[in-house]
Amino acid sequence: MNKKILYVDMDNVLVNFQSGIDSLPDEIKNHHQKKWAQKPKDEHGKIKENWDEIETIFSLMQPIEGAIESYNLLAEKFDTYILSTSPWENVSAASDKVAWVKKYLGGYVYKRLILSHHKNLNKGDFLIDDRKANGVDKFEGEHIHFATEKFPNWKVVTEYLLAKAE
Repeated sequence: MNKKILYVDMDNVLVNFQSGIDSLPDEIKNHHQKKWAQKPKDEHGKIKENWDEIETIFSLMQPIEGAIESYNLLAEKFDTYILSTSPWENVSAASDKVAWVKKYLGGYVYKRLILSHHKNLNKGDFLIDDRKANGVDKFEGEHIHFATEKFPNWKVVTEYLLAKAE
């Protein structure tokens, strides 16, 4: 029996992005906030904060509650890959993401990490992602829109997907 293919995003799906921001030293936060404040504001008058461009931020992040257990359970039933983007302006992002996968998921899982800004180019049955950017809106399989009313957390996502595994 061929397993269905499942892709799982990292940022704000497996990984709690805010925990990386919270772990940054105050001097680094202040430095970047001052730098961003000097740039033009967006059409809503807000400053664009590019936290994902800060080197090493991805190495500081913690897993989202239930993510590791759910990933491991789903990996038993699906042909599972991690499909994430890596910010162009952050030279450590890709290696930090590999290190995060090794640390929290162990084993060979890091060999199943795909970094792409065109997620729609990957063929599969399901993609768990909290956004529709980077080709998610064009993914041919089913988008499991994480952290929404329908799929608010890992418990709901896992139950939904286990019912579709066969």
